[in-house]
Amino acid sequence: MDKILVLDFGGQYNQLIARRVREQRVYAEIKPYNRITVDEIKATAYAGIIFTGGPNSVYDDLSPHYDPAILGLGIPILGICYGDQLLAYMAGGTVSNAENSSEYGKTIVQVDNNQLFKNIPSESICWMSHSDYISQLPENFIGIARTEKCKFAAMCDEERKLYGVQFHPEVTHSEYGNHILKNFLFEICKCKADWKMEDFIEESVEFYREKLKGKRVLLALSGGVDSSVAAVLLHKAVGDNLLCVFVDHGLLRKDEGDFVEQTFRNRFGMSLIRVNAQERFLKKLSGVTDPEHKRKIIGEEFIRVFEDESKNLGEIQVLAQGTIYPDVIESGKGDSAVIKSHHNVGGLPDVLSFDEIVEPLRELFKDEVREVGEKLGIPHELVWRQPFPGPGLAVRILGQITEEKLEILREADAIFREEIAAAHLESVANQYFAVLLDSKSVGVMGDARTYGYVAALRSVSTDDFMTAEWTRLPYEVLEKASNRITGEVRGISRVVYDITSKPPGTVEWE
Repeated sequence: MDKILVLDFGGQYNQLIARRVREQRVYAEIKPYNRITVDEIKATAYAGIIFTGGPNSVYDDLSPHYDPAILGLGIPILGICYGDQLLAYMAGGTVSNAENSSEYGKTIVQVDNNQLFKNIPSESICWMSHSDYISQLPENFIGIARTEKCKFAAMCDEERKLYGVQFHPEVTHSEYGNHILKNFLFEICKCKADWKMEDFIEESVEFYREKLKGKRVLLALSGGVDSSVAAVLLHKAVGDNLLCVFVDHGLLRKDEGDFVEQTFRNRFGMSLIRVNAQERFLKKLSGVTDPEHKRKIIGEEFIRVFEDESKNLGEIQVLAQGTIYPDVIESGKGDSAVIKSHHNVGGLPDVLSFDEIVEPLRELFKDEVREVGEKLGIPHELVWRQPFPGPGLAVRILGQITEEKLEILREADAIFREEIAAAHLESVANQYFAVLLDSKSVGVMGDARTYGYVAALRSVSTDDFMTAEWTRLPYEVLEKASNRITGEVRGISRVVYDITSKPPGTVEWE
C-alpha cells in the first residue's frame, strides 16, 4: 500500500490535507516535523511527502525547520503555504515579508501547463492566507503560477519532483484544489488508489483488541455521532469490557437524554449507566459567563463524574472518548493556535485517576466518522444526527446559564430543527441550531408590550467543518420558524438569522 507523509509544521489545515489524500483512497499519515528523522522517512519508503502550512516565518530562527537532506531522498515533495516557503528556504531561495502584499481569502491564480496543474484551467480561484512570500526562487526552480500580488504562487524543480504552492489546495474554496492534489498523488507520486475506510476499521479493532486486552474501559458516551461510533468500534474490540457512562449534565437538547438511553441500552445491548448530574453542573456553572471558562468547567466536571462513577464499578484502567480531529486542532494541540477548548481535549484536568486515555477517532473528520459508523452497521438516523458540542447548550447560551434559559433554548431549538426537517432541507444544511443571546428586546404580543430574549438561528453548509458557508435557507422556512418561536416559546420576543461563514466566525457562537 502506498503511503503519503504529511509533515506537520503547525498549521490549522494539517489534518484536512491528510483527509483530502485519503479521499483519493491513498493512505496518509501525519508526523510532527520534530518527531521523525530523514533516516526514518527514508526507511518507511513513502510515495510522497507534503509539507503543511504553519503560522511562522521561515526566516525566524525560532520557527519550525527541517533537515535539507530530505530534498535529496528522491521522494516527491509538495509544499503548501508555509511548507512552500520552507521548501524554497531549504533549497537556497529567499523568503521575505509581504508588507502590503499579503493575501487572504479567495484569490484569482494563473497557472502554467505543468504536471501539477494538468487539465486545470489557466485561471481559477484559490484560497490564500500568507504574510510572507518567496521573493527569489532557489536554483533550478521555476515559477509555475502567479496572482496579482504574488509572483511565485507556485514553483517546481521538475527533475527532483519538488513542488510548492503558496495557496491552500486542501480547502473547498480553492476551485481546483482537489484536482491539484490528485495530480500530485497520481501523476507525480504514481500512487495506487488502494486504501479504504474498511482498512481503518479493521486496523483499529485489531489495534485496540491487543492494546486493551484484559483491561476494563469506561467510555464517555454523549449519544452524539462521535461517541456513538467510538462506542461501537471499541465494543467490537473489547466486548463486555466496555462500560458506557452517559452523563446527563442538564445541557442537552429536548428529550435527548431518554433517546440516548433507549438507543444504546435496548438497540445495541451495551452496558450503559446513566448519571443524572444536572444540579451538579448547573451549580458549577452558576454566574460563569466566559465561554472558555464554561468549557473548562464542563470538561473537568465530566472527568470528575467519570472518576466518581468508576469508584462504584471496580477497577477501571482506561477512559475512552469520542474526540475527532477538529476538536484537537481547535483546542490548539501541538503547535496549532488555540481557537476554543473542547471538553474532551483542552478541558482535561491535570490529574486523572485512569491509567490511560484512548481516542479511536481522533484522526478523523466528521464525515469520515459517519462513514465508519455506517460501515459498522449503526442505524442511519443515528449516524446522521445533528452535530452537538460536548458542553451542550452551555455554549449556545451567551452569558450566565440558568434552568429558565435552558428550557427556553430547548424549545426554540426543537422548533427550528422541526421546520428544517419539514422542509426536507437536512441534506442542504449540515448543522443547524438556535442560540440564546444575553440580551433582551422589546416586542408586542396582542396589545401588550413584551420584553424577552433574542434567539439567533444558525445553519451552515460544509463538508469538513474546517470551513463553512452560512446556509441560504428559504425565506418561508425562516419565517415559519420565527413565527413559531416567538408565538410558542414564552420568553423570546425576537428572532435573527446568522449569516457569518467560517472563517471568520466559528460554527458555534462560543
